[in-house]
Amino acid sequence: MSAVTDGFHFRVLCNDGHARRSVLRTPHGDVELPTFMPVGTQGSVKALSPDEVAATGARIVLGNTYHLWLRPGEDVVASHGGLHGFSKWPHAMLTDSGGFQAFSLNTKQKLVRPSEDGFRFQSHLDGSPRFLSPEIAVEVQGKIGADIQMQLDVCPPGDSPRDVVEAAVKQTTRWAKRALATPRPARQALFGIVQGACYADLRAAHADELGAMPFDGLALGGFSVGEPKEKMFETIAAVAPKLDPSRPRYLMGVGTPEDLLACVGFGVDMFDCVLPTRNARNGQALTRNGKLIIKNKKHARDESPLDPECACACCAGGYSRAYLRHLYLAGEILVLRLLSQHNLFFFGELMASARRAIEAGAYAAFATSALERMRGGESDSVASADS
Repeated sequence: MSAVTDGFHFRVLCNDGHARRSVLRTPHGDVELPTFMPVGTQGSVKALSPDEVAATGARIVLGNTYHLWLRPGEDVVASHGGLHGFSKWPHAMLTDSGGFQAFSLNTKQKLVRPSEDGFRFQSHLDGSPRFLSPEIAVEVQGKIGADIQMQLDVCPPGDSPRDVVEAAVKQTTRWAKRALATPRPARQALFGIVQGACYADLRAAHADELGAMPFDGLALGGFSVGEPKEKMFETIAAVAPKLDPSRPRYLMGVGTPEDLLACVGFGVDMFDCVLPTRNARNGQALTRNGKLIIKNKKHARDESPLDPECACACCAGGYSRAYLRHLYLAGEILVLRLLSQHNLFFFGELMASARRAIEAGAYAAFATSALERMRGGESDSVASADS
């Protein structure tokens, strides 16, 4: 059972194996799929303006319900016209519900007490008591006002025993029903989240359960939380093609270039990850020829751009590797902005190339070739900070 929220329309244009070329229409414009969503946890993609993010090709970004709820608060965001008006991002937006943050806080600081009703926890900002339920998650996301909101889910660690995962799946299903029963803005879509860790049978059964509910899209949550990558790929390959083909498929929080290329081939449409901007702030550029560590001494006199084939503001703007290295070692903020623009542009181009390859019926060959080129990247072990 699929649902079509007012202002939304999803259409598959063509398939190449399991890979899909599709379009998601939202109240804030069309999103060409498959796509990568830059992460704007606090309502901002770190170091970049909305115009700079849009220049990388992004037409949908992700905000975080947990963080925006705690600061500045959903009422402040709502009073500014929702997150679109508050952040001045004119294109589509999606907000995560806070389930992963509950997992993360519990793993790192033991601040969360889960129950059937929801999550009781202490704010990481001031220690104040908070309570997040499936209903509150929908209500808060309604005020934040993104185009797509996610149900509250239970995300078990990747190495959890089967009985723990089964309990998380059942609770996520119960919370899915509660989320759907909670009123939300008329032009705001709601996605369900399929859990099950790396138990493919649990994942498949959960996909069927949520697929019978009127969600606008289905997501795969609870990956990249400690499980071996090979096992993650094996499970996604088994489950993603079985998700309802009439709805968009979103893989949450998974995001190396290798991950994206593999999972597009498994039938995934949407991705998000902090990796491109986080790695940029750590001095790593992602290129067609693999990663480049800007502090490596080999770049000290290099006049070439990060990637001669790249049309991003950094590469097309003529900034040399030598200059970027100098800025990084000098602690200048500009280099973090330029590397962030470059990495997001690279991810955007990777997905645009994937879309073209699917249209041409040549996705497998494209993915193989792209991965081969990227294997030639630099290692952090040879990095040198010598001036």
